[in-house]
Amino acid sequence: MDALPVNGAAGPLPLYRARLAGGDILPDPAQALAVERLQDLWRRLTTYEPPTSGNGHHFLARLWPRRSAEDMVAPNGLYLVGEVGRGKSMLMDLFFSSVPLARKRRVHFDRFMQDVHARLHAAAALHQDPIPPLADALLTEAVLLCFDELEIGDVADALLLGRLFEALFARGVIMVATSNTFPDDLFKDRPGHDAFLPFIAVLKRHLDLLVIEGVRDWRRERLARMSIWNVPADRRARGVLDAAFAELADARPATRTLEVMGRRLIVRQAADGVARFSFSELCEQPLGPGDYLALAVHFPTVLLDAVPRLDAEHFDAARRFITLIDILYDHRVKLVASAAAQPDALYPEGEGAAAFRRTASRLIEMQTPEYLALPHLT
Repeated sequence: MDALPVNGAAGPLPLYRARLAGGDILPDPAQALAVERLQDLWRRLTTYEPPTSGNGHHFLARLWPRRSAEDMVAPNGLYLVGEVGRGKSMLMDLFFSSVPLARKRRVHFDRFMQDVHARLHAAAALHQDPIPPLADALLTEAVLLCFDELEIGDVADALLLGRLFEALFARGVIMVATSNTFPDDLFKDRPGHDAFLPFIAVLKRHLDLLVIEGVRDWRRERLARMSIWNVPADRRARGVLDAAFAELADARPATRTLEVMGRRLIVRQAADGVARFSFSELCEQPLGPGDYLALAVHFPTVLLDAVPRLDAEHFDAARRFITLIDILYDHRVKLVASAAAQPDALYPEGEGAAAFRRTASRLIEMQTPEYLALPHLT
């Protein structure tokens, strides 16, 4: 059975209060309101009898005829929206960890979409309409789906998800999602936005909107306490960046895929608006301004390992690094890095050194409290 035990001492609220008492987090009125709403959903789940097949509640009613009608109706999920650094992922994870359902799944939305596309491709060979069997399969795996960083960048995905989510909700699945974007603003002012409207309507019908409007940006405050530029790029510096990723991202790292002008850019370590790369990944591969722009728009914080000393012999890598920093700077992306030298000593002489001086100046500015306090620009 998947039903939750009724336990008034359980749920995300006691976990949140324990973290407050332990000093792991500081009081935040917006977070306190959000966790109360999550606790209410948790309470609804203590009596909800989730379905076990695509037959939904009609099947369950035959097995448990004494259950009340309310117990057989799936409660609305929650759509947590707010700017980066408000603690949305942390709150969702407290909720997820407190729900002792056997059938639950917490996943980054980008990874979920990759899984859906792969399974649809396989199901299309067996079914004329692969959506119902896919929804049935997902139901057997999870009656609670928790999505981190729900964002849609493709019209075809919106059309697909409108049908798939409708099928999942009809089967009694409950969703909780975090996002930096209000539902009505998904894909706003972009060609094909009208195709998003049915998907947006499905979200708004089955997920209650919860806006987290905290005045404190916890990530910005954490950044202000960190070592931003770490020299040299040794084991100690790598440990600093490991710790920085763990502190800045409330979620576990996962692979993200960004669409850039019809091709895919793989981000191997990403979570909660934070991405991590090596210098080699970003500057010694055939990437260009479009790739760096996609990173700057999607990730308010970038961690960069092992920036080497630069020279004219390796000017292609140096040129990409200059472009990368220009774009990150323009979008107010926060950069935490390890390097072989301080910015003004990375490329001190030779052809290209003069062009690098502005980059060095920007790297120094990007470490200042004033820059760290600037909002991310998309």
